[in-house]
Amino acid sequence: MKRALTGVVAVWIAACAHAFAQGGGPAQNQGPDPGLLYHVGPDSLPQDGVPKGEIRGPFTLPSQAYPGTQHTYWVYVPAQYEPAVPACLMIFNDGQAFKYPEGDIRAPNVMDNLIYRREIPVMIGVFINPGRRPDQPEPNPSEWGDRTTNRPTEYNSLDDKYARVITEELMPVLYKEYNISKDPEQHGIGGASSGAIAAFTVAWERPDQFHKVLSIVGSFVNLRGGNAYPDIVRKSEKKPLRVFLQDGRNDNRGQGRGGSAYDETRDWFLQNVRLMQALTGKGYDVNYTWGMNRHGQKMGGPILPEMMRWLWRDHAVSMDPNDMVERSPNPPAKKP
Repeated sequence: MKRALTGVVAVWIAACAHAFAQGGGPAQNQGPDPGLLYHVGPDSLPQDGVPKGEIRGPFTLPSQAYPGTQHTYWVYVPAQYEPAVPACLMIFNDGQAFKYPEGDIRAPNVMDNLIYRREIPVMIGVFINPGRRPDQPEPNPSEWGDRTTNRPTEYNSLDDKYARVITEELMPVLYKEYNISKDPEQHGIGGASSGAIAAFTVAWERPDQFHKVLSIVGSFVNLRGGNAYPDIVRKSEKKPLRVFLQDGRNDNRGQGRGGSAYDETRDWFLQNVRLMQALTGKGYDVNYTWGMNRHGQKMGGPILPEMMRWLWRDHAVSMDPNDMVERSPNPPAKKP
């Protein structure tokens, strides 16, 4: 016997059906927000007994790649970090959003919980904001900087300038302060929207430094030519990258304001699928998931724990059945 749909799901489906009946097929953002279907789970929330990492900063990084600008960043140091043991590295673009404790992503909580349960390795996390001039405001949860900072140029351009910020300006500072592995297999970078295509570009331009990419609603569209990536991937020699893509069927679907004509190069969902197909066809280690969300982190945030598990799934483990350390949660490092 079929069960009746109830609650927000039934309301949302009915509203979408009405929109399509009124000729609203290809239009976007009609009806109730499908983001209401997604909720952060326990892995994204503080848990009793789980040691919390420390958020250090903000720090300011002057930029030579973009003269006259600076980048603000914060460093997450897990409770299990031991200076004598090389740690992995995970960098998040649009750092203010990924570390925001009340936001959709809450990455520090995710890392606290997964490191404690040994589901990902001990890693230093870096939350870096897009560059800005000293007179420009810092991005915040309501304004990520598209109108007030260097974000559009840095994140959406298909060149190596932002990769230089990460590999030539940020990482040398991190290496001085922390014992971070130099192995690119132990380095990941991620982001959302334009921050996601920027993460992909960093790894694409510097595969000798980064092998892991996390993309939430990536802007692989024609803002500054990002829709070219599927063809670039197909024509280029395969690189040692592992990529997790997430997007939603209700992301921006290629129609501008005022009902302008459909432009597939500005269809976020289509272009994410195209990139997935190009990566898959080329034999890349790629995972992906398509939800119902609009442009944002309503789905990507709740699944961040699973994205992180998959990206870091091959970290070293002990097979010794008598290794009771391996079979126990990861405790805080002993203080000297």
